[in-house]
This record gives sequence, C-alpha cells and structure tokens, in this order.
Amino acid sequence: MKVVKSAGMVFLVVLLAGALGGCGCFQQAMKGEAAPAPPSATVQKAPEKPAAKGAAPMAGQAAKEAPGAITLKDIHFDFDRYVIRPEDAEILKGDYGWFQANPGTRVRIEGNCDERGTVEYNLVLGQKRADSAKSYLATLGVDPKTLDTISYGKERPVDPGHNEEAWAKNRRDHFVPLK
Repeated sequence: MKVVKSAGMVFLVVLLAGALGGCGCFQQAMKGEAAPAPPSATVQKAPEKPAAKGAAPMAGQAAKEAPGAITLKDIHFDFDRYVIRPEDAEILKGDYGWFQANPGTRVRIEGNCDERGTVEYNLVLGQKRADSAKSYLATLGVDPKTLDTISYGKERPVDPGHNEEAWAKNRRDHFVPLK
C-alpha cells in the first residue's frame, strides 16, 4: 500500500512540475525580462486628467470623487507577460497623484487576462499582474497595506471580441477604490 501511495505522490509531483514548467510566466523570468527601473525618490503629483474610458470603478463599491478629480487608469500587458511596460509605468506614476490626494483609501487591483489559456493558468497570470502593479506602486511610495489584489483571469473581459485588438484590451489591471 505504501508503494502505491508513494508512486501516486511521485506522479502528482511530476505532473505538477510539468504543468508549471510549461507556464509562460515561469519562462518569462528565465528570459531575463525585468520590470522598468523604479522612479527616483521624488515623484510629482500628476496634473488632473479626464477619466479614462473603462477606468470607472464599479457602482456601490467606489469612493466618491469630485468631478475633474484624478481617476485611476487601467494598465495593460503584453501577451503571456506580467512585467509592467514603460508606458504603463508612466500611467502608474500619474495614478500616484490620486493616492496622494486619497491617503489611506483602500484600492483593489484586479488582474485580468484575455480568453486564451486555461482558467487556472489565467488566474495565476492575472494574480501576477495585480501583484506586479502593487509592487510598482509601493516603489512609488503608496502604502502596500492599502492595496488589495485579486485575479479574475479571463472571466471579466472588457471586450468580448475574439481577435488581437480585443485580447489586448482584456490583458489589464483595473483599479477600484473601495469605501
């Protein structure tokens, strides 16, 4: 009986290692990809900008903001990646002004993926995307204790299309201020 349990455990470990070894997010680290360099210690508040399309928080869960106030914008990712691109790092630097204007407000970072890949794979990738944004915001000076992360994987697409344009919109982190 011990041999059967032992063989089953070995099989499970080999199966799990094979599944994770084929995961693109683990291969990404092997390719030497790195996040953009953290900004200098002095970060200036971004000028007020109109709300970005798709950046509005969900009704009933968001902190109320005055018209014309800085809003948190979504950031996007390359296919099968969770490293923040330089243009999205600039978006997060702009979002830093919101955090300065709303100290102590909790924010949920929602990691999302496109429809390709398994549910399990996309949940892991979405979590890595949310964690990546949280880490970057912490380097800017945002208190990480005010940042919650969650992965929705491929379950909440912004664009229901089945093409590269739709997929690019769906590979994102969405920021929701909470009450």
